Amino acid sequence: MLKKNYSKTGTVCRVTFKYENEEQAESAVLAGEFNAWSLLDAPMKKLKNGSFSTTLSLEAGRDYRFRYVLDGNIWVNESDADGYAPNEFGEANSVVTT
Repeated sequence: MLKKNYSKTGTVCRVTFKYENEEQAESAVLAGEFNAWSLLDAPMKKLKNGSFSTTLSLEAGRDYRFRYVLDGNIWVNESDADGYAPNEFGEANSVVTT
């Protein structure tokens, strides 16, 4: 699930990324173009119901490709993404439009 809130100037979009975690993973990281696909920069917090969440401030007016990385090696997409784009691995990345 993606939740967006824009700054008063409209130049920044705070995006909350929430992954429901049907796989019951122990950990999750948000990797994408906004953090050079880092597996360290955006760890997600595990909530009481088992889902994961994190919020980032992103430049508004752009598309960002991203994926969730579960337990360090399982790459999954956001089911409610704004779109999807093919990647170099023959799969697709989620896209969020700010």
